[in-house]
Amino acid sequence: MLYDLALHQEEGYVSLKDIAERQNISKKYLEQIVPLLNKTGLLRTNRGNKGGYMLAGKAEEVTVGDVLRATEGSIAPVACLEFEPNECPRVGECSTLFVWEGLYKVIAEYLDGITLEDIIEHGTSGGDYCI
Repeated sequence: MLYDLALHQEEGYVSLKDIAERQNISKKYLEQIVPLLNKTGLLRTNRGNKGGYMLAGKAEEVTVGDVLRATEGSIAPVACLEFEPNECPRVGECSTLFVWEGLYKVIAEYLDGITLEDIIEHGTSGGDYCI
């Protein structure tokens, strides 16, 4: 949904019906996602005749990490890393904590390093090959 809104950002507000048709996604499914994205400030909504949805920010500012956190919650690989500071009673004696902290860091850096604009550019650069 956000990818489609990023592609059509210049058009203003876009209807869920249009997004569903272009992306071959159920409108009902999109209706379930809207509150999550709206609550986290990723969407701007407008009701009425020219109503619909648009990105609240620029495509180059919205990361995949932002979207996953909005729709899925935490991206931490283990529950004890979901909150800072880590309040797990075993934090001082956990011999695998460094593994999970490292994995979490890699996941977060990777997902936060990819924007909607990157996805658009990646999708539009795949047609021409030069040898």
